[in-house]
This record gives sequence, C-alpha cells and structure tokens, in this order.
Amino acid sequence: MTNPLQKIFKEVKPIIGMVHVPALPGSYQYDAAKGMRAIREKARKDALIMQEHGVDGVMFCNEYDRPYTFKIHPTSIAAMTDCISRVAEELTIPYGVNMLWDPIATVSVANAVDAHFVREVFTGVYASDMGLWQPDIHEVRKILRDVGNDKLELFANIVPEFCGSLDVRPLKAVARSVVTSSLFNVLLISGLTAGMEADLDIICEVKSVVPEAAVLVNTGVRINTVEKYLSVADGGIVGTYFKKDGITWNDADPERVKNFMQVVRDFRKKLADSSR
Repeated sequence: MTNPLQKIFKEVKPIIGMVHVPALPGSYQYDAAKGMRAIREKARKDALIMQEHGVDGVMFCNEYDRPYTFKIHPTSIAAMTDCISRVAEELTIPYGVNMLWDPIATVSVANAVDAHFVREVFTGVYASDMGLWQPDIHEVRKILRDVGNDKLELFANIVPEFCGSLDVRPLKAVARSVVTSSLFNVLLISGLTAGMEADLDIICEVKSVVPEAAVLVNTGVRINTVEKYLSVADGGIVGTYFKKDGITWNDADPERVKNFMQVVRDFRKKLADSSR
C-alpha cells in the first residue's frame, strides 16, 4: 500500500518544521512599528534554518495571531500570502500552510502560494476557547474544485488543541468516518496545546483502523521521544522543540534542529536495515 506522504516528501517518516509567523496585520498583536519587513525576515530566517539542517518540509502558521478566530481578517490573509510567496522562492523542500483556525483561509492562501499541503481542523464539532467550532469540509472541497487544485493534500487534525470534541462516537469510528466520507489521506493527533505531547496510545488506535491513511503526531515531539513516536506514527510536525530553549515563541535554534534531525536519520537507517 502506497503511503500518501510519498508524493510530497522524499524520505519516509517525514519531519515537518513549523515556521511560526509573527502576528499579522489584522490580528490583535500585530506590531505596526516593525511592519511586514520584520514578519518576512523572521519567517525567512526560521524556514532557512530548518531547511539547512535537514527537515523534510516546513509549514507556515499564524501561531502568533492570538486570540485565535474562526474567520481570519482579509488583511491577515493578504499578509500571509505575501510572506509565504517571498520566502518560498528560497525553499527547495515542500511547504504547507495553516491559518488558525479558518479552513477557508488556509486553503485559499495555500492555493495562492502553490503550497504542497495544509493543516487544519476540517470536520467535527468542538467546544473551544473561541466558542463552538464547526468547520465545513464540503465548502473547502468545493473551493479547491472551483480553482482546479486537486494536488493540495489536506492534513486533517482530528484530535485538535484548545478544545474538546462534542462527538460521542469512539475516536476509532471518527477516524474511519473522516477517511471514508470526507476523503482524507492524512490524519493528525495533537496534545492539549502547542508543545504538549500527543498520546501515543491514541496514535496506535487511529493507525489500527485506517491503515490506508498516514497518521502524523502533531505536537510535543522532542529529541528524546521522536523514536518512540516514529515507531508508530508515519511522521511528525515539530515546532516548539526546534525553538531556542524549547519555547514556542522563540526563534528557531540551528543546533536543536540539527541534533534532532540526526536522531531521525539514525532511526530511518535502523528501519531500513531491519527491513533487509
């Protein structure tokens, strides 16, 4: 069975590094004094550090746009599109987009910047910090059909941060359903917030019922836990650990990225040797 990630990434068990873009125009914490130049420069610096030290892909996210919203301001969408477009000119690895927590904005930006994948909560109903959360996957699929983009891979976060599901079904049933009825190839499992460990048992549970899909660990992977996660998950998304002192809001730390990816390469080699 072909892993759906193979059409995007060169390596098995890919690691995607998070490029946390500073607060955008239109968001509460935007720093107008520093302006767009500072936003672009930080995103560029972090993305190139991760690319230089071996991550398999990067994902641009408006992580700083707190408090989050379900409907992102058009000014923020335009700013993110500008930022990614400029930084992407220097990238040789796949890149993705995540506009928290607006699926329509996410796929719209991704389509405009020729991204390879997106991350979002596309299905379900949740009680969250921002209120009742109920995305519309049909509208997302329709937008992509209307713009003729059938290549963008949707990474569906089915155990998202900052919320609790109102679905009474077991998670196994939810996972099986979103793959078959909502047409997802990649599922994500998160911890409670950014930087917090995802539950390995949940990843195992989801993997057992959707063998045709890829399941990624979405938060909380560290250098001392990455082998544990990759022994089950098909890859991981790493943000907080790659930052200086392991703090989400700091700049990317070249040594942390380099050392982490060396552990990943060693693990992949062990996998390859064991399969011979």
